[in-house]
Amino acid sequence: MLPSKNSPPNVAVTDDAFVNVWFGQEGDGPATEKNSKGFYGEWVESTSAKTCYPPVHAADALKRLYPNHSIVMTKDYRLNILSFPGAEVTPLEQTPLITNLIFIPLARSISPLPGILTEQVEFGVFQVSWNGNDFKVFNIVYPFGFGSMNQAFILHEGPEGPARSLLLAAGAWSDQLHDEIWVFNQGFWSKDHGLWVEVQKADWKDVILKDEFKKALQKDVYGFFASEEIYKELAIPWKRGLIMHGPPGNGKTISLKTIMKTCGAEGYSPLYVKSFQSWKGEEGAMADVFDKARQLAPCVIILEDLDSLINDRNRSFFLNQLDGLEGNNGLLIIGTTNHFDRLDPGLSTRPSRFDRKYLFDDPDRDERALYVAYWQKKLKSNKAIEFPDRLVDEVADLTDKFSFAYLKEVFVSSLVTLATYEGDNKPTFEKVLKKEIQVLRKQLDKSTETNLVANTTTTSSMDCGTSTPEEPVVWHVPERRAGSTQQPPPHRWNERARHREPGRMEDITTYYSRLGIQPVPARTFVTKPDDSSTNSSFATIARSEDSHSAWNSALPSSTGASDPAQRIFVPVNSMSQPSNDRHLYTPQNSTGGEIHRSFLGRF
Repeated sequence: MLPSKNSPPNVAVTDDAFVNVWFGQEGDGPATEKNSKGFYGEWVESTSAKTCYPPVHAADALKRLYPNHSIVMTKDYRLNILSFPGAEVTPLEQTPLITNLIFIPLARSISPLPGILTEQVEFGVFQVSWNGNDFKVFNIVYPFGFGSMNQAFILHEGPEGPARSLLLAAGAWSDQLHDEIWVFNQGFWSKDHGLWVEVQKADWKDVILKDEFKKALQKDVYGFFASEEIYKELAIPWKRGLIMHGPPGNGKTISLKTIMKTCGAEGYSPLYVKSFQSWKGEEGAMADVFDKARQLAPCVIILEDLDSLINDRNRSFFLNQLDGLEGNNGLLIIGTTNHFDRLDPGLSTRPSRFDRKYLFDDPDRDERALYVAYWQKKLKSNKAIEFPDRLVDEVADLTDKFSFAYLKEVFVSSLVTLATYEGDNKPTFEKVLKKEIQVLRKQLDKSTETNLVANTTTTSSMDCGTSTPEEPVVWHVPERRAGSTQQPPPHRWNERARHREPGRMEDITTYYSRLGIQPVPARTFVTKPDDSSTNSSFATIARSEDSHSAWNSALPSSTGASDPAQRIFVPVNSMSQPSNDRHLYTPQNSTGGEIHRSFLGRF
């Protein structure tokens, strides 16, 4: 039950106010004994182990200190006004500013300094100007759980509309990319500038593939985004899946980087997934990935090493997300794998999930010649290197079964050898190149021989009757004993396990036989679980549970700032219709998200 507006404030104040620390002014309310300390004094007192939830106390104190101001609260890290480029922020000189110093190391390649010190605000009050309006922003940090929580209070002399507009603009800016790429790892989305820099180096001219293969790949990627109307006319879901597979070192990664660069430049954000390992479980991580993709659609989801990301535990939930029960319009999903044979048939062969498969195999003779010619053109301006046309054909013939990665190593190692060569009689580029091919050929042959020996050893041990492991035994309970109250021991038994009863020890086989339980071979008992069997219905129910609407229907509309509500920024799915919730604040012509009221409910 919400407190009435006439409820007395619950702020503990001592009679002997021996410390009078304040902001240079007592707020715009009447000078009383309760607010004589100022907010800083009350904050220090209230957080000295006298409160369990500081935001409620702080909101009440600020309301009494500034009765003519509206108050908007937020603890959403995306609504960071202090780092919002569109706002002018100035610390109040009379206000105690408490900060913690943090050391940030710098890369030696970008700075001669080992690092810099930056300040993290623990308590501060700032004057903020934005869009012709002035605000007071109180920023505090308090212990919460195993960490800390950053809480902000935005005060404006007048209605709360300008403050909500400021938060909405800050949230929209935070949700945009600024020379960055969205990366999902360890259960969190982050914006990676370093990856964006690396991706910008990729170009289709550096991807050495046959023209027909390259054009087909480009058509499937770029043609998808240009075909939205065609999909609608055909009444089919506007989604697509591609798998790039083949041995490592043959162009999958550089092709992905080029796709990420070009799609990002056209406004189709690439979302790079490093891992589904998360504090909320793999299913929770998958839900976060697809929710973010649906919000940013049309976009590209990159799943590198698909065979490692998808396993027996999470496959069923992933397939449900892939099938798009919640709608996957505008999603292009690209997965890569070095081991296509390890993929579940639900991914590798099922239609409408991954429709196109591109094999990046070891280059044939023509592709090797194209790659060598690429290096010939690249080294054309180097007068110290002789690279005749005949050498292109010779290198292509000598490098049979070389991957593109091996071919690249041939040229890189040769150039490094020439650049670091000391002494007279410097060898020619051709001689060094052919010698490097011989070295790498030995490595490749040795690696191939090792793999063959390993495979032969594994096969022979399985074929040998004397080394075949014993057939596993599982326990089958006959129907006549299914309702028996006498249960087997609560352990994971095998046929060699033993069970202790008072006064004696007997073999587990004898024990179960005495109970009427019969062992049967596992091959007649084990069944393959259906892919459709999953506990994802619980996750769906948990995510779809909406108590927010029930709260809103029972609460008065927001006309002032006395209601103890947090503000959170909710990005709007660009493929969906705007919400008509009467408690959402979305200024006219604004885009990017909405500010929701999230009531504390702690009174």
